[in-house]
Amino acid sequence: MSDQIVFCKGGGCTAKLGAGVLSHVLERLPKGIRDENLLIGYDSRDDAAVYRISEDTAIVQTLDFFPPMVEDPYLFGQIAATNALSDVYAMGGDVRTALNIVCFPEDMDLNILGEIMRGGSEKVTEAGGSLAGGHSIADDSVKYGLSVTGVVHPKKIYPNNQGQPGDVLILTKKLGVGIICTANRIQEASREAMDEAVRSMTTLNRRASEICREYEIHACTDVTGFGFLGHLHEMMDGRHSCRIRAGEVPVMSEALHYAEEFYLTAAAQKNRNHLKDHVRFEGISFAMEEVFFDPQTSGGLLIAVPAGQAEELQKKLREEGLPAGITGEIIEKEETEIYVI
Repeated sequence: MSDQIVFCKGGGCTAKLGAGVLSHVLERLPKGIRDENLLIGYDSRDDAAVYRISEDTAIVQTLDFFPPMVEDPYLFGQIAATNALSDVYAMGGDVRTALNIVCFPEDMDLNILGEIMRGGSEKVTEAGGSLAGGHSIADDSVKYGLSVTGVVHPKKIYPNNQGQPGDVLILTKKLGVGIICTANRIQEASREAMDEAVRSMTTLNRRASEICREYEIHACTDVTGFGFLGHLHEMMDGRHSCRIRAGEVPVMSEALHYAEEFYLTAAAQKNRNHLKDHVRFEGISFAMEEVFFDPQTSGGLLIAVPAGQAEELQKKLREEGLPAGITGEIIEKEETEIYVI
């Protein structure tokens, strides 16, 4: 039991630095000489870097790691790997290789580490990739994730900020896993709620990304630590506004109940503070607001697609068992960036 107490003390994407702090640092980094083959870098706030190596091939590079948000080491490994692999899918790419990133206390049971890495390895295999090595350090707490390399055609990349007025927004997974995991840490979450959250966090975005390739995708991102509204803010890129219909957004029902009980995360409050000048709520409950700010671990894809293709895309996603919802639309830039009604 002592290992469990040390093992899970609040993690997943709730452990990420806030968007405001991160932007403050990144804006001051020297850009260096522009490389015309670097199609997407960190300056675009996109999900991964994309580098062209030939006319028909570009490599997608990303990494992600964090502390545990569940007690089961094997499930934690699966979730962390699924989350790291997601960035490749958000760019429209396919996974090729992955490297383990491990921080682990030397005095903790090594069987725990073995279970974490087993879970991660299985998800890399499910993604069609090869686990090719990694790096580990002794640390006072557990952290795990992957560095992932994928491939994509240079002309078929999904940027996160090229949506157009008139586009419809589709979300492929339900919101609320951060709130549910928080409730679970204090033993207030039901088994059903936690099982639903784990199923969501261990579902690869692979099929969602592959289905999207049949449609004209203008923008795509995966919803993780900055919450639904934070990643939507990045998608608008200061150039557009959007209207979100709260009743159409897929949400885990028990997350609303736990938000009403104030089982909240500090990371969600950072997201709220960062976005306070960009969002306007009309007739939205406090609990639903919290769900919108809730950091998602291994969240779904948020997609901008032409209105005429949205219903068919949603139908295809749902046929794959994904709880995809048409959540709103992009509009011309207005005084308020994000309207939630």
